[in-house]
Amino acid sequence: MNIIQKVCNWYFARKALSYWYILIIDSVIVFLSGFFVYYLLYGGADLVGNFGNVSQELLVCLMVYVLSFMAFHTYHGVIRYSSFVDLHHVAYSTFTATLGVCLLYQLHVHTGWFLDKHVLSFESVILLFIVATMAMWCMRVVVKSMHDSYRGSTNIQKVFIYGCMRGGLALAKSLRNEEPVRYRLRGFISIDKSFCGSWIMGEQVYYDEDSVVEVMKKYHVTALLVSPLQTEHFATRISLIDALIAANIKILVYPSGAKEWDGKCEISHQQLREVEIEDLLPREKIDVNMDVIGTMLAGKRVMVTGAAGSIGTEMVRQISLYNPAEMILVDQAETPMHDLRLMMQRSFANVKNETVVTSITDETHMEKLFSDYRPEYVFHAAAYKHVPMMEDNPVQAVRNNVRGTRIVADLAVKYGTKKFVMISTDKAVNPTNVMGCSKRICEIYCQSLNKAIVEGKVKGVTQFVTTRFGNVLGSNGSVIPIFKEQIRKGGPITVTHPDIIRYFMLIPEACKLVLEAGTMGKGGEIFAFDMGQPVKIVDLAKRMISLSGCRNVEIKYTGLRDGEKLYEEVLSDAEATMPTHHPKIMIAKVRESDYEIVKRDEEALLRLSYEYDDMAIVKKMKEIVPEFKSKHSKFEALDK
Repeated sequence: MNIIQKVCNWYFARKALSYWYILIIDSVIVFLSGFFVYYLLYGGADLVGNFGNVSQELLVCLMVYVLSFMAFHTYHGVIRYSSFVDLHHVAYSTFTATLGVCLLYQLHVHTGWFLDKHVLSFESVILLFIVATMAMWCMRVVVKSMHDSYRGSTNIQKVFIYGCMRGGLALAKSLRNEEPVRYRLRGFISIDKSFCGSWIMGEQVYYDEDSVVEVMKKYHVTALLVSPLQTEHFATRISLIDALIAANIKILVYPSGAKEWDGKCEISHQQLREVEIEDLLPREKIDVNMDVIGTMLAGKRVMVTGAAGSIGTEMVRQISLYNPAEMILVDQAETPMHDLRLMMQRSFANVKNETVVTSITDETHMEKLFSDYRPEYVFHAAAYKHVPMMEDNPVQAVRNNVRGTRIVADLAVKYGTKKFVMISTDKAVNPTNVMGCSKRICEIYCQSLNKAIVEGKVKGVTQFVTTRFGNVLGSNGSVIPIFKEQIRKGGPITVTHPDIIRYFMLIPEACKLVLEAGTMGKGGEIFAFDMGQPVKIVDLAKRMISLSGCRNVEIKYTGLRDGEKLYEEVLSDAEATMPTHHPKIMIAKVRESDYEIVKRDEEALLRLSYEYDDMAIVKKMKEIVPEFKSKHSKFEALDK
C-alpha cells in the first residue's frame, strides 16, 4: 500500500500529461477492447487463428475512433480533473465512431476495397462501443479517485455536511474541486427523515435527530460543515450542538455578515469559519421592506446622534446604502468618530457626510447643526446606557439622556424635521434602575410632544417614533466580548446570578428593524421588537467555554449588580400591543401624558441635577415614572 501511495504521490506531483499521451492511452484501450470483445464472442482459439485479420480490422476501426476523438477533443482534458462533461464527451465520441465504423463496413460490403477478410460482426462493433466506452470511463474515474485520495495535504480532515439539498450539494462540490485537498466528505445530515439512508455523491445521508455524532466518531470525522441554507435551523438544534462540542468535533459555518446565498451562484467552502457563540443563539430570520426604506431615505438629509457607537455605526452603514443626500453624524467620542470618518471614506465615498464631535447636551452647537443642515430625518441613538454606571451617576443620566433627548427633539420640531426616531431599550419597561428610568422619561417626552403637535398645542410637523429592543450582540459592553476576554485569560467567567436571562439580537438585525419601524411609524408610537427566545446567561457562558476548547475555566457568581433585573421585559404589565404588518414589530399601547406637565417635570428634574443630590434626583424620577422600583440599589429606600 505504501508503494502505491508513493507512486501516486510521485505521479500527481507532476504536471498533467501531454494530450498526445492521453490520445495514445485511449487508442490502446480501444484496440485492446477489440481483442477482448472478439475473445468473448468467439473464444481464444478463434482469436489466435484469426489474429492477423482481427488486428488489421481493429486498426481500421481505431482510425475512425481517433478521428472521432479529435472531433470531440476527448484528449484535451486533464484526467485527474475529469467531470461528467468529460465522460459525456467520451460517450459522444465513441458513439460517433461506432456509426462511422458501421458506415465503413457497409462500404466494404458493397466494394470490398480495404479489407481482405471481414472478421468483425455488427454485434462485435456494438459490443466494442460499450466495452471501450466503459473502459475509458473507468480509466478516468480511477485516476480522478486516486488523485482525490492521495493528492493534497497530509492532514486531510474527514467531514460531514449539515444539509443535503441545494446548499449541501453545492458545498460538497466545492470541497471536491479544492486543490490541494483539505477535506474528505464522509456523509450528509438531513433535516428531512425521508432522505435518511439515501446516498448522495457516494456518501450516505443521516437524519439529524438520530445518533449522528456517534456515526461521526466512528468514521473519525473532525468537522461538521453547515450549509448556508441550514444555518438558522442548525442553531436551534441545541442537543446536537452540545453533542458535537462534547465530541470535540469542530463546527464550520458561514459568517452571519456574509451575503445570503441565492442558490444560483457558485458557493465556496473557503468562506467557512469556526462557529462562534453568536452563530448558535437561536433566532428567526428577519426580513424588512428594503424598497420602502430606500424610498424614504434616498436623497434626504439624515442626522444620526451617537453615530460612533455600536448601534449608531451600524445605523450609519445601513442608511448610507440608500444614497442619502447628506448625513450629519454626531458623537462626543473623538477616536470612534475618527474611525467612523475613515469607514465612510473607505466604504461610502459617494455619500456626503459631516462628522461632528460634540455632545447632544451642547444646545448652542446642536442648534447650529440643525440650522445649517436642516435634517429631514433624525435617528437618535446617543445615550449613556451602562446600568451600573448610571446607578452611580444619576446626574449624568438626567443631563445626557433626558436633557440631551429633549434638546434634539425640540430642535427637530423647530427646524421642520419630518421624522424623529428614538432608540430606546427594554430596560425602560418597569424600570429597576436609573438608566432604564431615564430612557422611559425620554419616551414619555417624545410621545407627549408628538401628541401636542397633533393637537395643535405645539407648532410643528415632526413625527416622533420610539423603538425598543434588548441586548445586541457585539455592542460596546456586551456580555459576550467580556466572556471571551475572561476565557482568554483562563477565567473565571463572572456571572451575576445563575438564573439571570437576557434577550439577544444581532446589531444589523436590530438596525434593520429600527429603519422598518421608522418607515411605518406615523408618530407617537412605541415599537417593541420581538427579540425571540431568551437566553440563560450561565448556559451561554458554559457553551462559550466548551467552544473555546478549555475545560478548566470556572464560572463565578458575583451577585446582581445595582439596578439589575433577573430578566428584561419589552412591555410592561399595564401595556398591551397591537400587531403591525411586520411579525417582529409590535406597537406598545402606553399611557399618554400631557406635554405641559411632562415638560414641567423634566425642568424640575434638570434643576435637581445641579444640586448633585442623588436621592432627590431619583425620587423625582420615581414621581415621573411611578412603575420605577429600584432593585439591588441604595435607592430601594425610596420605594418604602
